[in-house]
Amino acid sequence: MADYVLIRKSRNVISSILHVILNILLGVGSIAITVITGSWILGLILVLISKWRIFAVRPRYWWLNIMSSLVDLIVGASFVLIAFCSGRSWLIVHTILAMAYTLWLIFLKPRSSELAAEMQSLIAVFLGTTAVTMLFASSDSIFMVISCFFIGFAASRHLLVQADDNEFGLLTYSCGLVAAEIAWMCNSWLIVYTFGNTGIIVPQLSVILTIFAFISGRVYRSSIKHDGKIQLSEITTPLIFSILVVVMLVIWFSNPIFDVIDG
Repeated sequence: MADYVLIRKSRNVISSILHVILNILLGVGSIAITVITGSWILGLILVLISKWRIFAVRPRYWWLNIMSSLVDLIVGASFVLIAFCSGRSWLIVHTILAMAYTLWLIFLKPRSSELAAEMQSLIAVFLGTTAVTMLFASSDSIFMVISCFFIGFAASRHLLVQADDNEFGLLTYSCGLVAAEIAWMCNSWLIVYTFGNTGIIVPQLSVILTIFAFISGRVYRSSIKHDGKIQLSEITTPLIFSILVVVMLVIWFSNPIFDVIDG
């Protein structure tokens, strides 16, 4: 019996080590191959292959697995697309992306607590809208609007499912619509913040939508905690802070020099 337990523990340790190694290879490899080839296709294929478990069950569960994996797919695809849009020369941003994706895969993605779900959703919103802005800044606004709707829908659904809320259909679509409307309003004046020669780009739209997602989550959490009643004392501080950040961005950090469509 003792030998069996020892063998079992050894297998668990080996499995854990292999799991970490594979995640490191995925995190670094997807970014590296995107930069080397100058194409997002192979990097995105690696991300999709990593989700093979979605289809390792009976077909009737495929759709449920796809929906539950949307946030992880958005994050993975966003890392690859941001790396692609950052160019074929290896920059500091590529190193940051490879490290961040690896940390996501190893430490944050496997967690299922309420706080982890909130962080996962916010990261998906920020990275997803960053990738969308970089891809569609000069395209028709419909692409950005639809993409932001999908990101807002997926992020809110992820948070509500983790909270065991079975009546989240209308709320998730509402969050998607609000995200799409904000994207539509910001589309004609897309501001991005750059940081020297690092290649790091932070769109103003991403900051605003992430703040919106953060506040929405706090309001929802308060309403659930108090049977549908929102306690102002629980949301006043984060609400005031978020409003101040957005006002500062719009008034003092919207100089046309950052406008991605400025000629």
